[in-house]
Amino acid sequence: MIQVKDIHKSFGDLEVLKGVSLEVKKGEIVAIVGKSGAGKTTLLQIIGTLDRPTKGEVTVNGERVTGYGDKELAAFRNKHIGFIFQFHQLLPEFTALENVCIPAMIAREKESVYKPRAEKLLRELGLEDRMDHKPNELSGGEKQRVAAARALMMNPDIILADEPTGSLDSQNKKELSELLLKLRKEYGQTILLVTHDKELASIADRTIEIKDGVIDN
Repeated sequence: MIQVKDIHKSFGDLEVLKGVSLEVKKGEIVAIVGKSGAGKTTLLQIIGTLDRPTKGEVTVNGERVTGYGDKELAAFRNKHIGFIFQFHQLLPEFTALENVCIPAMIAREKESVYKPRAEKLLRELGLEDRMDHKPNELSGGEKQRVAAARALMMNPDIILADEPTGSLDSQNKKELSELLLKLRKEYGQTILLVTHDKELASIADRTIEIKDGVIDN
C-alpha cells in the first residue's frame, strides 16, 4: 500500500530526515513515535503529499506520487488520503455537516450525492444531533469525530493522523482509539499515526520509532 524509499528532507542546512525507508501493508495500523523534532510529522506530511522530499520516493497504491505535479498531487490527496490533525482544523464559520462535505465540494461532486453520505458518516459517529452546530458549539471529542468523518468523506485508502489525541482528555482519548479501530474494521483503511500517546500507539499493529531523522530499529 505505501512504500517509502530513502527519504531525505532538509530545511536549509538542517537535515530532518536522513534516509527513511518503510513499507506499510493495506489495512495495517502503524504508529510512528519519537521525540519532538525527530522528523515524525515531516515524514507523515511527505507520505500525505503535503510536502515533498529533498530526495527519495514515495509510492502509494502503486502510484509514484513523488513524480506528480501540484495539481496531480492535490487530486490524488483528495481522493486517496484522509487527514486527522491534533487541533481538528475545522473551518469555524461552517457547521459540522458543511465541514465534512468540504472534500466532496473540492472534488466538485453534486450536493445530492455528497450530502447524504456526509449525514450518514456523522450518524455513524454518533453526531446525528450535532450536524448543524459550528465548531465552537462542539466539545473536543465531538470536533475530533467531525474531523474523522471529514477524513472518511471520500472513502480514502489511507488515514493519516498527526497527534490526534493531543488536545483530548482521557475519556475522549479512549473513544478516539476505539474509533480508529472501528474505522479499520468497517472501512478497511490503512492508518498511520504520529503520536506521543503510548495508549494510542498500543492499538497499532506495529510501532516505528524515528530517532535523529532515521528509523531506530
